[in-house]
Amino acid sequence: MQAVSSGIGYGLKYQARCISDVKADTDHTSFLAGTLSLKEENEVHLIRLSANGTELFCEGLFSHPNEIWDLVSCPFDQRIFSTVYSNGESYGAAIWQIPELYGELNSPQLERITSLETKSGKIKSILWWPTGRHDKLISINDESLCLWSLDVSKKTAQVQSQDSAGILHKLSGGAWDPHDVNSVAATCESSLQFWDVRTMKKTLSIECSHVRSADYHPRKNNILVTAEHESGIRIWDLRKPKVPIQELPGHTHWTWIVKCNPEYDGIILSAGTDSTVNLWSASINHDELTTESQPESPARLVDPLLNTYSDYEDSIYGLTWSSREPWIFASLSYDGRVVVESVKPFISRK
Repeated sequence: MQAVSSGIGYGLKYQARCISDVKADTDHTSFLAGTLSLKEENEVHLIRLSANGTELFCEGLFSHPNEIWDLVSCPFDQRIFSTVYSNGESYGAAIWQIPELYGELNSPQLERITSLETKSGKIKSILWWPTGRHDKLISINDESLCLWSLDVSKKTAQVQSQDSAGILHKLSGGAWDPHDVNSVAATCESSLQFWDVRTMKKTLSIECSHVRSADYHPRKNNILVTAEHESGIRIWDLRKPKVPIQELPGHTHWTWIVKCNPEYDGIILSAGTDSTVNLWSASINHDELTTESQPESPARLVDPLLNTYSDYEDSIYGLTWSSREPWIFASLSYDGRVVVESVKPFISRK
């Protein structure tokens, strides 16, 4: 597949790993990106795509006190977001709010709504309730999951329940099922774990090595996509979790992150440490993929790789679709370069 790129670029001042779609901004295509500098004051950039789709500009620039390792925009309030951060020795997590009149201030400061403090483990990622306005959050520590209740008006967050995954698991991230809000998938070194947030107990575990990212299919129940170091991309039907229903080759080096398109069925993005973003078209139909007696169909012989975007010079850790314009995605390479691309030439509305 020949690489095709016509992306729009934007440069951060420092190295970076995290970018998030601002889902609650229904008037603009916007993204939040956070930097990862140990020695310098870090920054959060509010980046906006121009109305004609030809330019990225900085809508807001805000100081952040530590390295940002995880950043997620609140799905129901465009001015609120979460970060997981580190000063090089310890980790922390907080909920932040962008000042209402930030565009009229000379040096606008983020307001720390509250910190998420746990007694044990390092927080690795924050998951927001996947559908609609809700006060629940989940923090994933290296050893446990915590369910939080957030009160923005009172600037508090309290742990509602938690349980330990065990010191051998080393949880690193996860995804909240949009079809079943009682279920969360958590990634770790040796398995993919599923938890019931009502009881905070593990309900299922799938053995797989070095899972770096997981994302639920937004339109089909029980379908989960994972990115793994050596195995590339795997698509799972959680009703029959022993083996994946489809595998995609991934990247020439580690496959780091995977994202399902919010609107187009079977359209998947992946990025990795080979400095590329891949656009895939997967046939996510469990019956077709698991019926051994069915003869080979032409659809299976089509190359699932639609395009490779290679206009990067460093590993890519940040990747997100735009929920407002689902044919647009933003990627962030470690050298602080944001690139926004349109996939319209490669897809048709299902």
